[in-house]
Amino acid sequence: MSVKQEIFGVHPSGEKVYKFEIINKQGTKAVITNFGAILISLFVKDKYDNFKDVVLGYDTLEEYLDNHPMFGATVGRNVNRISNARFELDGKVYTLDKNRGNHNIHSDKEHGFHKVIWDYEITGDNSVCLSYLSCEMEQGFPGEVLIKMTYTLTETNGLILSYFATTDKKTILNVTNHTYFNLGGDIFDTEFCIYAKSFTPIDEDIIPTGEIRKVMNTPMDLSDYTFIGDRINSNYHQLQIENGYDHNYVLNYPHTGFRLIAQTRNQKSGIHMDIYSDMPGLQFYTSNSLKNTIGKKGVVYKRYSAFCMEPDFFPNAINIENFEKPIFDSNKNFVSTTMYQFY
Repeated sequence: MSVKQEIFGVHPSGEKVYKFEIINKQGTKAVITNFGAILISLFVKDKYDNFKDVVLGYDTLEEYLDNHPMFGATVGRNVNRISNARFELDGKVYTLDKNRGNHNIHSDKEHGFHKVIWDYEITGDNSVCLSYLSCEMEQGFPGEVLIKMTYTLTETNGLILSYFATTDKKTILNVTNHTYFNLGGDIFDTEFCIYAKSFTPIDEDIIPTGEIRKVMNTPMDLSDYTFIGDRINSNYHQLQIENGYDHNYVLNYPHTGFRLIAQTRNQKSGIHMDIYSDMPGLQFYTSNSLKNTIGKKGVVYKRYSAFCMEPDFFPNAINIENFEKPIFDSNKNFVSTTMYQFY
């Protein structure tokens, strides 16, 4: 196992940006940059003994400076939607950037965690720890927040994402990773299984309504391995809103710790991926908004080219009474772990 560090490019500020390659004895390789704590590439072996990069992204730092789809991004301070770009905390109203109609998505798509240079430390022969100090009122959120995000590659082909954040003042913290996965072909060649009995329906602005609805007898039911090709175009309003899945699943056994929450497998490549997390929700997104985006080696990424599975607190939780609130204070740290396990 080893970690290789090299220059990825020079930021417009003049600061050097690095990328880190972690390779295990099987040849599995994760490539990370300290710009945005972004996962650039993840090479895993397919059934033909060839290594395939299973994540979407770009070849150069310059392309990541824009990165509108947020490929591989560490998203914060708050992932997903906040309705009307506002929330109230201890009687004070905070306003955010209206970057999705009248609403806020991913805090600040132009100046969020994925658009800053993180400090770095190679913490062993299989891990890199990235850290960033977010100042008071950055992106519109209260409190000074120190966040650390560690990527660890195991010898058994698991990529672990460990999050730890402290704040000096009560604030919102809901951090996750926005990697787009492609195990082979497109999403119609991939089977999905999400261990959730319910999901949170959305309105026309993709904001949860507050309802928690059972998936049983709906196209949202992915509790067993399922090809979604037939379902994604079904006559079901929730899927017609966004021409696909962009929904939060209410995961089984919340607050029981780190557990298996979802599985995917691709018959063409033979690649399987299991997802583990300690979070209560999982945002499942089928890249409905990708439109002829030029990525690595000139490949054109189109709608349904990939999928995201993002463990997190429920979208707009701060504004919905019956959702668990992602509120943290000086005596309560944000701690979370996700693992993508390949075989």
